[in-house]
Amino acid sequence: MNGTQTLNRALDILFALSEANDTLTVSEIAEKVSIPESTTYRFLQTLEQNGIVERRGKSQVGLGLRILDLARSLSQQMHRELLPLALPIMEELTAQTQETSVLFVRTGLNCVCIQNVRSQGLLQFAVENGRVLPLASGASGKCILAYENERTIERVFDTLGSESERSKLAEDLEIIKNNGYCITHGEVDPDIFAMAAPIFDAYGLIVASISIAGPNFRSNAEYDKEMAGYLLDASERLSRRLGNG
Repeated sequence: MNGTQTLNRALDILFALSEANDTLTVSEIAEKVSIPESTTYRFLQTLEQNGIVERRGKSQVGLGLRILDLARSLSQQMHRELLPLALPIMEELTAQTQETSVLFVRTGLNCVCIQNVRSQGLLQFAVENGRVLPLASGASGKCILAYENERTIERVFDTLGSESERSKLAEDLEIIKNNGYCITHGEVDPDIFAMAAPIFDAYGLIVASISIAGPNFRSNAEYDKEMAGYLLDASERLSRRLGNG
């Protein structure tokens, strides 16, 4: 196993522990990452020695404090880099559309709002920074999910209760990728429409979604087309500032 394969296996183990939201046994980890238990055990020993994972109770393994500190540090660094670039574009987008603009990033199988610029209109959508939404529902989450890796998409599908829900979500994700943006009506907040577009980094990876949201009654074919133009322009400019294109 070369260095890249070793790193990939170690990351697979960390992803499995993260997505479990709990501890796992060595056998459970080996099954999730499709490697022998003996190999999994050796990886875990190395990760444990570096504080990346820790044993909790008999045969139970969970993420260690060091990896959680690294995750928080990475998240804070990304937000510090993203927000100064995003805020002026969001302010312009809100001025153009007269709708609230919001910026969401993925956290696990959810997305979290890290910035918002509220409309000054009498009827407006309000969202607080820190609000967490599922990736499977709402324009902001679905837009991120559509461009995520297959592993993340599969994990989200596994949380859905029926085959019809999975089929509908798969159809929605395909439409989003074809259109380049997502629009929803009342999926998260009743009587609210939301429209989101993806933000990509220099490597073409999805890092966030930028959205506008407002009262449903303003949404119609002509209005949606106009708003989508402003939104896609904003998302493309922010992606370029992050080195994409």
